[in-house]
Amino acid sequence: MTPSFEDLSVLVLESRRSREMAALVTTYGGRPVTAPALREVPLESNPDALACADALLRGEYDIVILLTGVGTRALLEVVSTKHPREAFVAALAKTKVVARGPKPLAVLRELQVPVWVTVPEPNTWRELLAALDATGEPMAGRHVAVQEYGKANDELLQGLEARGAHVTRVPVYRWALPEDVEPLRAAVNGIARGELDVAIFTTSVQVVHLMEIASAEGQADTVRDGLRRMVVASIGPTTTEELRNQGVAADLEASHPKMGFLVREAAERSPDLLRLKRS
Repeated sequence: MTPSFEDLSVLVLESRRSREMAALVTTYGGRPVTAPALREVPLESNPDALACADALLRGEYDIVILLTGVGTRALLEVVSTKHPREAFVAALAKTKVVARGPKPLAVLRELQVPVWVTVPEPNTWRELLAALDATGEPMAGRHVAVQEYGKANDELLQGLEARGAHVTRVPVYRWALPEDVEPLRAAVNGIARGELDVAIFTTSVQVVHLMEIASAEGQADTVRDGLRRMVVASIGPTTTEELRNQGVAADLEASHPKMGFLVREAAERSPDLLRLKRS
């Protein structure tokens, strides 16, 4: 039997793929309420990325860790303003490259860059460090560049440094609130009034930004209470951890950290979970 939200209202906080996700929710019998919670803003002046390219071309990095597909493409765009794209790709191909998940892996395949380590699901910093440890390659004294996404992953950086690596952060974009925050503000008010049934989070930053708007509206506690009366679905451990940090428990976590799995499993479980939570 096809899973169904049974006409529940489903808050979709995804930005880049909001239409696709809303269509999935509709396919599974839900009523999507879209409120994009973030935008990716390229760093206009990015000396760190250019310095990374210079060092890579000089052969100074032993390992390059690419955390996101969007970030990998953004890095290429920045570097191409100073160096020939082919030279950077060739230098990358001579380095041990780590892909955190399927999205950076897809970009690297397009570029025909060999991948030394592919991080298994759920693709968090824990799996990344474990995958590096499993290679048997000593990290002590190794020069490692980490392409960051939005904010620094302190646990990953500390884990690499604890293993003796010399780590270079390479930020390529930052996360910001959407230019139009009205849909997000409306979502905050809808949660506070008990008008929404399910909330689907596909990244931890959505949690942070939702609560940021809730705090600005003076409704942080009310929104926490409202989310506790809804079904809260999380894409994976990092998002679940941020929800917990914000005082909200995830009711379900996707079996695989992919949007399709998350929406399908939310449709499958939300009606029963909601009846249980509200009984």
